[in-house]
Amino acid sequence: ALPNIRAGFDRLTLGLEELKEGSLNGVLTVTVSPAFAAKWLLPRIERFQAACPDTDVRLDTSLKPVDFVAQRVDIGVRYGTGNWPGLAAEKMMDEEVFPVCSPALPRLKNPADLAAHTLIHDQSMDSSAGFPTWEAWLRKAGVSGISARRGLKINNSAAVLQAAIEGHGIALARSVMAHDDIAARRLVRLFPKISFSSALAYYVVYRADCAGLPRIVAFRDWLLKEATAR
Repeated sequence: ALPNIRAGFDRLTLGLEELKEGSLNGVLTVTVSPAFAAKWLLPRIERFQAACPDTDVRLDTSLKPVDFVAQRVDIGVRYGTGNWPGLAAEKMMDEEVFPVCSPALPRLKNPADLAAHTLIHDQSMDSSAGFPTWEAWLRKAGVSGISARRGLKINNSAAVLQAAIEGHGIALARSVMAHDDIAARRLVRLFPKISFSSALAYYVVYRADCAGLPRIVAFRDWLLKEATAR
């Protein structure tokens, strides 16, 4: 009976919040991955704070999915196929995957030149979930004879890009994560004619029964607007 009792209290708490919080005042708890926070959200969050100064954002950064009810999370951004039980999901951004390197490295002329460089692998997600890998990109590029398993393996997408910025090798970058670094010329995209779209995408997620709370509506709308402006 305890789950039902807890669910009843949660609904009661939510009802009280809706009665007293018909504004943007208060704390908004947002869950995102550490890499997404560092590379995409934090460089932009000041614009939300300027638009909604009465909303205090609390970031919960974790690689693992959190329990929105138990941890009192309001809204989040997740990377995947768009299906998370108990949560409403709206697609925010699709993503491409491509090699990047430091501008200081000699420019590679064709994908076969990767054989002479260290490959940096993003292992922040399991490849069995459809997460793009070097092996898949090389196959799309029509390159053989390169060991796709060798190189530097890192389980954080932001650290993957930082390793490439510092010249430690060629990273297989996620376009959303790498966008600002490429724009600032900290990274250079290689082989732009080769297009490889990820099967995964970014989604805004929240509890359906909380969708009408003003703070959640404001932050969701802001995220979607920022995604189209990038």
